Amino acid sequence: MVKDSYDVAVIGGGAAGLGAALTLARARRSVLVVDDGTPRNAPAGHVHNYLTRDGTPPSELLAAGRAEVAGYGGEIVDGRVVTARRTDDGTFTVELADGGPVRARRVIVTTGLVDELPDVPGLASRWGRDVLHCPYCHGWEVRDRSIAVLATTTAWALHQALLFRQLSSDITVLLHTASDPDPDERERLDARGIRVVSGKVAEIEVTGDRLSGVRLVSGEVVGCDALVVAPRFVARTEVFTGLGLHPREHVVNGHVLGSAIPADPSGATDVPGVWVAGNVTNLAAQVIGAAAGGVATAGAVNADLVEEDTRLAVEQRRRRHDASSTEDEREA
Repeated sequence: MVKDSYDVAVIGGGAAGLGAALTLARARRSVLVVDDGTPRNAPAGHVHNYLTRDGTPPSELLAAGRAEVAGYGGEIVDGRVVTARRTDDGTFTVELADGGPVRARRVIVTTGLVDELPDVPGLASRWGRDVLHCPYCHGWEVRDRSIAVLATTTAWALHQALLFRQLSSDITVLLHTASDPDPDERERLDARGIRVVSGKVAEIEVTGDRLSGVRLVSGEVVGCDALVVAPRFVARTEVFTGLGLHPREHVVNGHVLGSAIPADPSGATDVPGVWVAGNVTNLAAQVIGAAAGGVATAGAVNADLVEEDTRLAVEQRRRRHDASSTEDEREA
């Protein structure tokens, strides 16, 4: 049963949120995790590059994390936060869709991001399977296969093509909506044996529940076993407005990767009492990085609460001392 008040409310129950909650619970903080059950990596079959847990299905990793948090007294509720706002006394009110308001001294937002995929028929249904974006998350699984890169921005597509070239010698760049490579870019691709195909992609070709290629608007079919795309990574914004958080565009080498909530290295935002961790602030974080970010942010939040607890204790001690001194003066 959800209580009325907690030290920390964690909004989002993925790797970052659970990592933060575990750390706080072990520090004997009362912590509530609110999770709406829509993890970003749900379409993926396995989590990779997570030391000692490589190949674990995402749902199993989250279930194990939840159990660990609960084992230290942390509370997890399946639900959705409607809004969160800072109150006049500096605490926060978090409104749940299926429950009353919850008061929290601090808030950690770990809602993650949404992958906005290129608008190509058939592409979304293959996402996380044989339509990929990260060579470190899924590259090993398509090694030595035929890999095509869907270009929506030339420079970024070439960057992806060169990364995946480390994994396979059969790489094709589909120019799609991107411009032709300039002579220097073309030379780099040629030197690595990467093919370039002009023409917009019309749809994805699937044979026996496996990606077999893409069909261009010209009717030509380009065969491939995996398709690399460049999603726009957009921070989930359900609770940002009430907290006063504002996403900013994240640009790398002139390419807009998406939007994220800016924060300092500890995860502290411009809003006092509000921290962020995981993909909502770090678009490039893999699962293990998101978990680590949650742990680090939780440490900063606990230290902040310790300072507040100590300040309040000093103030209370001084009040008691002043009251005692006043009483002694009256008796004298």
